[in-house]
Amino acid sequence: MPTIQALLSNTELPDSPSARLDVELLLAHVLGKSRSYLHTWADKALSDEQLEQFAAAIKRRQAGEPVAYILGQQGFWSLELEVAPHTLIPRPDTELLVETALQLIAATPASVLDLGTGTGAIALALASERPAWRVSGVDRVPQAIELAERNRSRLKLGNAQFLLSHWFDAISDQRYQMIVSNPPYIAAGDQHLSQGDVRFEPNSALVAGDDGLDDIRLIIEQAPHHLNAQGWLLLEHGYDQAAAVCALLSERGFNQVESRRDLGGHQRISIGRFDHE
Repeated sequence: MPTIQALLSNTELPDSPSARLDVELLLAHVLGKSRSYLHTWADKALSDEQLEQFAAAIKRRQAGEPVAYILGQQGFWSLELEVAPHTLIPRPDTELLVETALQLIAATPASVLDLGTGTGAIALALASERPAWRVSGVDRVPQAIELAERNRSRLKLGNAQFLLSHWFDAISDQRYQMIVSNPPYIAAGDQHLSQGDVRFEPNSALVAGDDGLDDIRLIIEQAPHHLNAQGWLLLEHGYDQAAAVCALLSERGFNQVESRRDLGGHQRISIGRFDHE
């Protein structure tokens, strides 16, 4: 029977930019072990059932399916989250949104809204770091709300809640110290939509009109009605959209408008504070 070492050495994923890591993650998942186990017990042989499961997982990855969807989970911030094909896969770049939010307001009681919460990644990361905050996440997709709630329940974060709402539609007159969002920001027809993992993610969570800014425009326009005085709005956007997003924030009356760079050096989020409506 093939050993762990043989599978690590001979399994090929020619189209993956992280082939070795992908193989290790999938093999460790099938074995129910950590990646370090693979190297400690490299001579261990797999059972027929394990080989069959591993082969099926590799076939899915060779077809381009994201590893996170195959595993059904993805790490984000300090959390391990359940993921599914009706939500975006949380990405490391989005951790900049969490980091910035934690810097802007104190660890004292505050109310925070996460728009388009998906897996609940941003909301749950904030709730985990700030027990005094009350964090609400909204999404228009019922399955996303159910998924986020499963993540919340498993992580035992009682200071987070999730509501079905298309942006602010179900928020009524509630106001928050901070609103954060990683909304759709890819332009319709963008070539990246047919490449890599994005092919398997829901278009509704990716595409926002001809220039990718339709949802960001809506959020910037409506956010002041739901912010307390001197409340903050934080938006993730495309690597080349910072100037446009900052202009929209300034035109709407936001102050202290600026962009911040992600791990790759791209201006990935833009922020602004609204003094009063």
